[in-house]
Amino acid sequence: MDGLQTYNRIQYSPEQLKNFIQGPADVEWKYEMRRSCQEILPGLYLGSFVVSKELETLKSLGITHVVCIRDAKEAFTVKPRFPQDFAYMTLDVEDNEEQNLIRLFPGAKAFIDQAISQGGKVLVHCNGGISLSPAFVVMFVMQYYQLNWEDALHLVQNRRYCISPNGGFLTQIKEYEAIYRASIAVAQHPHMGDRQARRKRADDESDDENDRAMEDRKRAMVDPNPGPEHDPNAMET
Repeated sequence: MDGLQTYNRIQYSPEQLKNFIQGPADVEWKYEMRRSCQEILPGLYLGSFVVSKELETLKSLGITHVVCIRDAKEAFTVKPRFPQDFAYMTLDVEDNEEQNLIRLFPGAKAFIDQAISQGGKVLVHCNGGISLSPAFVVMFVMQYYQLNWEDALHLVQNRRYCISPNGGFLTQIKEYEAIYRASIAVAQHPHMGDRQARRKRADDESDDENDRAMEDRKRAMVDPNPGPEHDPNAMET
């Protein structure tokens, strides 16, 4: 079952959703805010590793779970710091455009889904909270509200203005829209895949029959026991 169905998701009308994507208009973004975290949707926060070191801040926000995303070479500084206080998920990745995030996302999504379904609150962070962790959060928000990738990106940017996923991550965000929409279609029509498979088998069988018929016609056009060749200059007897 899709994680979105495990807890109550706020249902918005199109106009309400448009306003929600735009975010609060009364927030004045300041440079130092990039070191903290912002609530992207109820129970989901996005920030940098700086806030992940502030125990009292995390407790005051009600954080219960932390997704720590880091490049392997950052493991000395970007790491779970309070395992006795929070449940952690740590993802070791490469912060470059070739890193496959889509492959890692289902595990992170399941962790976040479970936390929120239990009434918890989740902080997702990387080193700077600019490119890597925001890419995960954008994909989560996109599927959570069933948005297109642009609206999901804007929703997150309108709450944490400093995010800027690199080109490779942005391409994967775009690709994930088709992936999650396909998963929803299959969930809503579970027999669609069976019908498509049966249709493909039927098409393959039909192609095989056509190929056999074509081969039969070709063989019929060639006499397997030809008689003596006719010489047009020979006299008739």
